[in-house]
Amino acid sequence: MIVLALFIEFVVLSFVAFGGATALLPEMHRVVVLEHGWLDDTTFTHLYAIAQAAPGPNVLVVTLIGWKVAGLAGALATTLAMCLPMSVLIYLLIDRWESFAGHRWQQAISIGVAPLAVGLIFSGATLIAQAAQFGWRAWLLLALVAVASLRRTWHPLWYIGLGALAGGLGWL
Repeated sequence: MIVLALFIEFVVLSFVAFGGATALLPEMHRVVVLEHGWLDDTTFTHLYAIAQAAPGPNVLVVTLIGWKVAGLAGALATTLAMCLPMSVLIYLLIDRWESFAGHRWQQAISIGVAPLAVGLIFSGATLIAQAAQFGWRAWLLLALVAVASLRRTWHPLWYIGLGALAGGLGWL
């Protein structure tokens, strides 16, 4: 029954996945941790960190949640639930969508989805920061990296290295 419940919950989530799985973190957290109690805050945060450290798509966090909750069947259920419904819907609608190219309402939807995705991703980042119990030094590092990334075109690995160094030295 838990595999079916996972599948149903993630099918519903898949229909609001603007910005990918990362944008859904607050809602996934609400469903998986607060509503069903399948995971605790720490485990949820660790699964997200593992998914981000591993190569591949951001949807990996969904697979890891399913795996942790219900093993291989849970991993398959959550991944299929997140990917399959919208893939089928997009496949069926893409030609129709393209036929409306140039219409004002189509442009408005396309423009409106971008800030929605950014807001959802920011919300997810805030959730992870709260679960990680950031201190003031971590928030300072975050602000410095945000400012530096807006002003410089450094490779992201430099910022990751800086964070690792700060953490390794016990500054965070």
